[in-house]
Amino acid sequence: MPAPTQPSSPQANAAASFDPLRPKLIRIAYRMLGSVADAEDVVQEAFIRWFAADRGAVHEPEAFLRRVVTRLCLDQLKSARHRRETYVGPWLPEPVVEPAEEEVDEDVTLPLMLALERLTPLERAAFLLHDVFGLGFDEIAETIGREAAACRQLASRARTHVRGARPRSEVPRQRGLEIAAAFFAASRSGDMDGLRRLLAADVVVQADGGGKKPAVGRPIEGVDAVMAFHGSLAQAFAETMSRMVRYATINGLPGFITLEGDTLQTTALEIEDGRIKAVYVMRNPDKLRHLPEAVH
Repeated sequence: MPAPTQPSSPQANAAASFDPLRPKLIRIAYRMLGSVADAEDVVQEAFIRWFAADRGAVHEPEAFLRRVVTRLCLDQLKSARHRRETYVGPWLPEPVVEPAEEEVDEDVTLPLMLALERLTPLERAAFLLHDVFGLGFDEIAETIGREAAACRQLASRARTHVRGARPRSEVPRQRGLEIAAAFFAASRSGDMDGLRRLLAADVVVQADGGGKKPAVGRPIEGVDAVMAFHGSLAQAFAETMSRMVRYATINGLPGFITLEGDTLQTTALEIEDGRIKAVYVMRNPDKLRHLPEAVH
């Protein structure tokens, strides 16, 4: 006679319905917050609320959990605004390093994530839920507590702000990584002529050290200023010997992960018309903790 089946615990039942939705919920939270750690914390809080909810009365768990996550993110963004204002140096979102075999996710590219930072929290929520995740304005209205017509206006205003952040032309992955390799070689070897050939005239460098690691205090704009900056780094690179960890797609952009002395760093390159238009460098160790242990 077969042994009687043991009843599942309430926590196991909650997890069974929640876990398949967790990746999608983290995608929403990361795009709202620009932080992997904060996104994971928000989604874990959503699970706690799901566990405590009357789940039998919830007809659409995914819609319910989207609302919970979005509202938690809106609460976070209110306090994050003050943290951004007191942040030391340029602020960049935490880098998401994508596996080589996956398609590039244009919704997490650094230019778009930075454009989202310029939106109000409600504009950001309406735009992401509608334009990125394809939700209707009635559901968005219920989620953020505004009329559907107001949500439509929020998304429209946001769309106007972020339109310029979309790439004008796609760079094939392999070509992008080839340019990243050429940039790494030229910048670390002091090949200034080779470096200049890679850069657009209006190139911009942004580096986020968060006050924890040395980084430029403001964006460096224009090819001459960027060349002078890399010229000043040539001696430092020669002394510390940058160690390549691996080339990677970082927030949808070609780039690489390196060790600069004892400092882990990601570098992502925005490429347009075959030239590097922007260089995004992350040095803040608090924003690199989520990377796999193998790269540390």
